[in-house]
Amino acid sequence: MSDHSTKPQLEFLKPRWLRDLLRFAPLKSQFVLSGNVRDLQACEVSPGIVTAQSLTSTLCDGLREAGYTQFIAWNPLTGFAVPAKGVAANESPDQLLGSLGLAPVNGVAPGGIDSVGAVMERLVGLTGPPTALIIDFASRLTVRAESLTTAEHSMFTRALVLGHTAQARPHGEQRRPFFNTIIWIVDKESDIPDWILIDNPRVRHIPVAKPDSAARRALSPALLRAVPGFQQAAPDIRADAERAFIDGTEGLLLSDMNAIATLARVESVPMERIVDAVRRYKVGVTEDPWLQIDRDKIRNAEAEVSKRVKGQTHAVTHLLDLVKRAMTGVGAQRKGGRPRGVAFLAGPTGVGKTELAKTITSLLFGDESAYIRFDMSEFSSEHADQRLIGAPPGYVGYDVGGELTNAIREKPFSVVLFDEIEKAHPRILDKFLQILDDGVLTSGRGDRVYFSEALIIFTSNLGIYRQNELGDRVPNVVPGEPFVNVQEKVRGEIEHHFKVVLNRPEILNRIGENIIIFDFVRQEVAEQIFEHMLRTVLDDVSMQGIAIELDEVSEAALKQLCLRDLSNGGRGIRNQIEAYLINPLARGLFDQNAQAGDAFILTGMDAAALRLRKR
Repeated sequence: MSDHSTKPQLEFLKPRWLRDLLRFAPLKSQFVLSGNVRDLQACEVSPGIVTAQSLTSTLCDGLREAGYTQFIAWNPLTGFAVPAKGVAANESPDQLLGSLGLAPVNGVAPGGIDSVGAVMERLVGLTGPPTALIIDFASRLTVRAESLTTAEHSMFTRALVLGHTAQARPHGEQRRPFFNTIIWIVDKESDIPDWILIDNPRVRHIPVAKPDSAARRALSPALLRAVPGFQQAAPDIRADAERAFIDGTEGLLLSDMNAIATLARVESVPMERIVDAVRRYKVGVTEDPWLQIDRDKIRNAEAEVSKRVKGQTHAVTHLLDLVKRAMTGVGAQRKGGRPRGVAFLAGPTGVGKTELAKTITSLLFGDESAYIRFDMSEFSSEHADQRLIGAPPGYVGYDVGGELTNAIREKPFSVVLFDEIEKAHPRILDKFLQILDDGVLTSGRGDRVYFSEALIIFTSNLGIYRQNELGDRVPNVVPGEPFVNVQEKVRGEIEHHFKVVLNRPEILNRIGENIIIFDFVRQEVAEQIFEHMLRTVLDDVSMQGIAIELDEVSEAALKQLCLRDLSNGGRGIRNQIEAYLINPLARGLFDQNAQAGDAFILTGMDAAALRLRKR
């Protein structure tokens, strides 16, 4: 690529893998490079001018600086070729390839696995300037490294023997030792047979790491140079854009950064909004959906949400504040694309934790069923993480992918609810740590899935019970306690569970102060829930054209039955209404063959048995 920056900057350091290779070039005759070999590499083409280029080009530049003057590159598609400036001044590419027994045409000589073995043998014995052979996509030389064909075995055996017989010779004014070096570029170290690498003093394996912040920082001015508005911006504005670009691309490759800069150019994303280009590249959403949400709807949401989630005003306010932060970006740590928000909803069963998540989803999406829900009691086994992210290569289900990674890839803008998180296997909690820390998960197929646009909600019943000195499960909080005590005790048990039982305090640290404790359903709130549920049942029947009336005595008796035990919250009230109202009502309507236009009255609840009769 041609973009570069002349801005003064800190002294540029060559990538660590290249420094390692150049240090050992006089000592080893062959090298194996693996890891991040398909990425662009940051390279200082002249003092203060940093650009990005392919690994092969970076190799040639580094070796040329060390004293090598001739280079040959091989890949399975084109065969052998001489890179630009890859021959001595008095020789042509065809001459160099011809000296290795090849028949080139315009600097290119086709050749397969047999030719690679023969060329290596001639290269090692080649006299004259130091020469390097770069065998790219070497992983494709074999079908299975652990089960070689005759031709594959023959080629690698040649390489093994040549590695031990090759001799370094002095060259240049300083008479430094040089081998005619062979460099294998593979995806994984295991793509080369073990007997080539293990305990072989003439071959060195060098892993190529993903770019660190220093590499991203060195390259960012060059990439942003052509982004709209960069050239005209003041130095401090440029610096802010570079900082946002570097932070937003944490964990990405230099080729990803190059693509983001190109995307910004193509779609005319101004430099001040470079983070928007980063988001578009990661999740593929052109507009930021968080900016499309109706602000008036969220501004007036508290009263509306409280109609569905009763008696939990503090929880409603806290979660709505999280939504407002997600929409405005205030206090957001967007480095690396962390989720828009994270909340941990804890408290007794049946008090509205899941209902609040549904309601918030309805506010954001206009559809409460649009949230992504995982019942974590289904993920209690050690290998259940494969259901979330997908099975690794070679295992059943590899081609299907993971439930979580697939869902987020399809709907990056979402509310993700992890219900009863304490029931998940501890191994799965490590995946959540990755989501909360980096906003990214790598699926079993190796795809990176981003959570930067998601609101993550955990629910839990932790802290309602505890173990006593005898190991028995006893209540930790009871409905009659003041809410302040409930908050303190539940929070204490949650901290004990993550810090002592699971030994994962870092998960709590990532959630921070967003642990929201729900109160028990108190008597006055229970009465509101009962009235709401009762009216809902009767209204549902009336929509069929059937009028139902519950007499006062029966309603009072039903209310007493529903509210006598509030330990299960609203869910317990719902269960009682089903048992003492819905089931008898349905039975009576069925037995009397009720039709639209009929009117009935319900009586007899004071005798614990509802009777339905026509009016």
